[in-house]
Amino acid sequence: MAKISFDGRTGRVRSSVRNDEPKTQKSVGDVVREIKKGMKKPEGEDYREHSLAIHGLVCARCGREFDHTSRQLLTVHHKDGNHHNNPPDGSNWENLCAYCHEDVHSREVLGEYFNGTRGGRDDVVVYGDDDTNSGLASLGAKLQEAMKNKKK
Repeated sequence: MAKISFDGRTGRVRSSVRNDEPKTQKSVGDVVREIKKGMKKPEGEDYREHSLAIHGLVCARCGREFDHTSRQLLTVHHKDGNHHNNPPDGSNWENLCAYCHEDVHSREVLGEYFNGTRGGRDDVVVYGDDDTNSGLASLGAKLQEAMKNKKK
């Protein structure tokens, strides 16, 4: 039981702890179990494991196969973009490797930018103007032109 007191003369706060309960030490296993129990997601929110069980350890875009040692590179992509839409049959999910998942979302951002439906200050468009021998130069020119038009 804790006791807190305030000394008005000196302006100090004093605290003391009196523990009447006998001290018991928990085993490492018990502590780990308690931590894991606290980390568990509520029922229905652990859609990642459910998606991996349904669709397997394979990227749906590039076909790369994963095993138990590299499964952390697989992510679950929500096809409709709604992270709360988690049907039990997995129809809104597809397993994508981290690289393909990033590619899907960056293409969405770029498409929204060119359509004019996105254009906040946080959006960054990267372009290269020094590589004239590849198709990236024409993309870079288009992006530069779009940035000029946007500033007007």
